[in-house]
Amino acid sequence: MTFEIVLVLGILFSCLILFVTEWVRMDVVALMVLSSLAIFGLVSPAEAVSGFSNPAVITVWAMYIMSEGLTRAGIADQIGGLVMRVSGRSEVRIITIFMIAAGVLSAFMNNIAVAVLMLPVVIEVARRSAIAPSRVLMPLAYGTLLGGLMTLIGTPPNLLVSSALREAGEVEFGFFDFAYIGVPILLIGTAFVALLGRHLLPTTDTTKLIEKKRNLQAEYGLQERNFVLQVPADALLIGKTIADSGMTWAAGLVIIALTRAGRTEVLPRANTMLQAGDILLTQGRFDHFERLRSWSTLKIEREAPILHERLLADNKLAELTVADNASLIGKPLHHRAFRERFGVNILAIRREGLLRRTRLAEMVIATDDRLLVQGTPQALAALHDVAEFSTVGPVTPEEMRESYQLDARLFVLHVPNDTPLSGSTLAENRLGDAFDFRLLGIFRDGEVLESPASEEIIQAGDLLLIQGRESDLDMLRGLQQLERLDDVSPYLDVFKQGELDLVEATLHPHSKFVGRRVEDLQFDEHYQVELVAIWRAGKPHRSSLRAMTLQSGDGLLFVGPKVRLAGLNDIEDLLILNPIQVKPINTHKAPLAGALMLLVVAAVIMELLPISIAAIAGATLMVLSGCLSMEQAHRAIEWRSIFLIAGMLPLGIAMQHTGAATLLAQNMLDLLGPGGPWVVIAGLYIITTLGALIMPTVALVLIMAPIALTLSSTLGVSAQTVMMVVAIAATSLASPVSHPANTLVMGPGGYRFIDYLKLGIPLTLVVSLVTVFLLPVFWPL
Repeated sequence: MTFEIVLVLGILFSCLILFVTEWVRMDVVALMVLSSLAIFGLVSPAEAVSGFSNPAVITVWAMYIMSEGLTRAGIADQIGGLVMRVSGRSEVRIITIFMIAAGVLSAFMNNIAVAVLMLPVVIEVARRSAIAPSRVLMPLAYGTLLGGLMTLIGTPPNLLVSSALREAGEVEFGFFDFAYIGVPILLIGTAFVALLGRHLLPTTDTTKLIEKKRNLQAEYGLQERNFVLQVPADALLIGKTIADSGMTWAAGLVIIALTRAGRTEVLPRANTMLQAGDILLTQGRFDHFERLRSWSTLKIEREAPILHERLLADNKLAELTVADNASLIGKPLHHRAFRERFGVNILAIRREGLLRRTRLAEMVIATDDRLLVQGTPQALAALHDVAEFSTVGPVTPEEMRESYQLDARLFVLHVPNDTPLSGSTLAENRLGDAFDFRLLGIFRDGEVLESPASEEIIQAGDLLLIQGRESDLDMLRGLQQLERLDDVSPYLDVFKQGELDLVEATLHPHSKFVGRRVEDLQFDEHYQVELVAIWRAGKPHRSSLRAMTLQSGDGLLFVGPKVRLAGLNDIEDLLILNPIQVKPINTHKAPLAGALMLLVVAAVIMELLPISIAAIAGATLMVLSGCLSMEQAHRAIEWRSIFLIAGMLPLGIAMQHTGAATLLAQNMLDLLGPGGPWVVIAGLYIITTLGALIMPTVALVLIMAPIALTLSSTLGVSAQTVMMVVAIAATSLASPVSHPANTLVMGPGGYRFIDYLKLGIPLTLVVSLVTVFLLPVFWPL
């Protein structure tokens, strides 16, 4: 084994680890691979960047534009409407029709675009037919994946294996060469799912699906989270705004409606002044609200500076500078998580002259932020070895008082004997989560408990040294005065009378909202609607939503007036599952868009143009004819996939040049060769199928292609047969994260990871059996 082979295999292994762990974005991983290969001289500079001019890459981005043109022209929408009219109410029939329709569309359009297009249609048909959406959404996703196996442009792996054949001097695949096996796979796979596989899918009580609004409230469990509060005549909150009251950002409540003097205002604005007698319909956890209000029973003592001096006798202060590559950068500060990770409390943050001593949880950590922390000498000493911080400098109490002026922000709370907090842990009472209080220490029976853990139990008589604002305790007392009304039903009329509605959405597979906090998106400010629940991993989340970070596959439930909810249709990062006041799509250019797609297909079949040139010409005509604008064309391209393919292509070149592909192929031959060529090909199929569970399919194909070509040359068998096996095996069906189409339906379908395994593994076996029987017939050795 040469040094070059070791380098290539090392890069390959590192790449696999990064793909599996997702420590780094997959497109960035691909660029890291490209750079490493060029720097180590494993490929020439021209070969390193050749992926960006590769015909397969060009064809992929051009077909993204073609797919978008078809969608915006409305041709696919018309097909969806036709499917709705003929699908009927039979579950078997609905699954069959939608899988076939999605498969046929995916043969010529991008799989993700088809899934995005058909998702609301499928949900509407399911609700109209009183069938649980979970019974039909996963079949929809699988239909798009199976349909992509029917043509050269159906899915990027098909283009990549064909391109690999051409570059190896072999005969590349024709446009419909994949259909010989792809069409039977789609038909037999559909029959399996419709007749047998559907019984492996989760289901819900279909009787709840008759009335859409009631169903959404029941599905997300909103009814049990609604309660009504009234502002008494002598309340401290009178004259304060809803924002200043702390009900939303501190108590985590959503104010659904405000009733005043017989008139109701839905989703009142944050600057609405509270008045005596106001009745608030809220949504949230009342037990959390009550636990928060119980802090108002604590009494302020005046020994804060003295007790802090006692605490500092055993604790020290330090100022930390956030390093350039710290994992904390770009993330909000969570006091409890920070304390448990580093063993110190953050007291203040200094940033370019800005000093922040309260509401630190609202800040997002940035490079070169200076954090004032307090902890034991041992904890502070350990920070010198932590890469998150570039410097760790000591701070004296005098410097703390002069530079940070924290004494004014310190106070002591006495825990009386009759408080409901006694006997509960700090974590249960959410100290610090609501008002950004930092518990620096507990004084109990003359002793000091330094940096108490979240599991510490509060006891009567404790003195709690707190950093924060005393005024927040007044706010807590104001919340304590609010009176809960027993009967909620009269105030739910805002839904019955149509003043409010519920809209369910999911994140687009390439949404910019993924990885962002709900609070940062400000749906209430930008769209005047409220996010009241998030469906994730098979269950709804209804509290502390503002602090949650959105993930692919999340289902989002919004509440608001219909006219405002209709505005959500214009957010390209969201897919609305039950849209309100959808503007009808202008379909007068649908025939033109369809004709342009047929023209591209005909040019390729008749060998008038290479597929890359035909796709570029078709995409250009789509823009020139007004089927979509150039800005829409730019947004249609999934650049993450383009960079992934272009960055990984040089790895295949390096594997061939250095002999790494030959080495891996020889190992497979040594293990499976005695069984004959078909046993070796079966092993290649199994390895590729397993690989598709843990890494992007395009990256997998680019890694397996040089190995497959080496095997075909060594065995003396058809290169097309071996590459067809790689393309089919790369269709991953058993994982929600293996393809964006699978991820897309996870939230709306309420699926868990195990649900994909239950149906995906048997369907993968069906696809394997079809391939075993048909491959020798159409693609013999």
